Amino acid sequence: MTNADLLTRRQAAVVRGVSHATPIFAERALNSEVWDVEGKRYVDFAGGIAVLNTGHCHPHIVQAIRDQLDRFTHTCFQVLPYESYVELAERLNALAPINGPLKSILLSTGAEATENAVKIARAATGRSGVIAFTGSFHGRTAFASAMTGKVIPYKKLLGPPLPGVWHVPFPAAGGDVSVDDALRAIAFIFKADIDASQVAAIIIEPVQGEGGFHQAPDELMRGLRRICDENGIVLIADEVQTGYGRTGKMFAMEHFDVQADIVCVAKSLAGGMPLSAVIGRAAIMDAAEPGGLGGTYAGHPLACAAALAVLDVFEKENLVARANQIGERLRAGIDRFALSNTLLPTSAARGPGAMVAFDILKHRDSNEPDAAATKRVTKLAYENGLILLSCGTTANTIRILVPLTASDAIIDEGLAILERCLAA
Repeated sequence: MTNADLLTRRQAAVVRGVSHATPIFAERALNSEVWDVEGKRYVDFAGGIAVLNTGHCHPHIVQAIRDQLDRFTHTCFQVLPYESYVELAERLNALAPINGPLKSILLSTGAEATENAVKIARAATGRSGVIAFTGSFHGRTAFASAMTGKVIPYKKLLGPPLPGVWHVPFPAAGGDVSVDDALRAIAFIFKADIDASQVAAIIIEPVQGEGGFHQAPDELMRGLRRICDENGIVLIADEVQTGYGRTGKMFAMEHFDVQADIVCVAKSLAGGMPLSAVIGRAAIMDAAEPGGLGGTYAGHPLACAAALAVLDVFEKENLVARANQIGERLRAGIDRFALSNTLLPTSAARGPGAMVAFDILKHRDSNEPDAAATKRVTKLAYENGLILLSCGTTANTIRILVPLTASDAIIDEGLAILERCLAA
């Protein structure tokens, strides 16, 4: 079987709306390496879009899943609860960077987490409005896509988004929007569109993922906390991509001197198993009536077993510290690319910890994005054995989400391939 054969079958059987970054079909993977169905090896700088912070098939996590398989695979927590769900909630409550008594709910996807966070905020406040940011990504389900601050491809042709969401320009570093502009826009929304007393939540990614790995400025987070406190609004941190060590802290909100009321996590929560969580202040989280939250597969026992093992791995292998080491190595290589006259023009590296990105530009002396060149680089990368993703509101950002378990040798190998692609 070849990649081309499988691509033909895929095109005939799978909807066009599900895209993929490469025409490669995975056969097996280990840690930060992947082999396709033709036996070709790749260095994985994508990590399943930040899902595999503990790498592919970590033996401790695989064993935990196998052990759970021998006990039971499903009961539905709302029918027959099980200890692993409760234990994971306890550990998440202890880890989350929010003071006071906390409670959690386990779900399956990042979109479920953000939507349920809003449902909880609405129940707690008796309000409906939500404020989000341009460039944000909160999921593809109905309300999550309404909160997402990007039309193409997430909203195009899919009908009008659900009402009740207003977007504020995000003050990305180097952009033309300041923190004052963003906070002033919220004030305009309160005057023109919805009274502050009718806003349930403000949701923000501490570091925008799909938007280009831009970290929220400290002053913005302080301003949002002040606005929420003054108006009884719930502040939601969407840490679906940033959570679990990626930014050099267990949670990205630990980089700021203010706290959210609710934190959403998913992606790397369970080492590749589908699991998400909403963690927040107990008084807010308990607002929904019994039966108002949950899901048939939410907090699946196999995923809970994996998630508990992921936490063990983070502790035993000190992966939060490792994220900072990896980030320093990546930034040194990328900043060297930016100084070269023989490579495509690129920006300096940005992003905290191992959540690292850079932009490909049309000219060395400007910030004009080059989306076409970025697409060529990602194509050259997989042709040369490197799985690499792009992102950003102008489609010219290269993002690196290599597993935190990757060795220095693998990281250097990936950077060397990337350099060759930038030279080509």
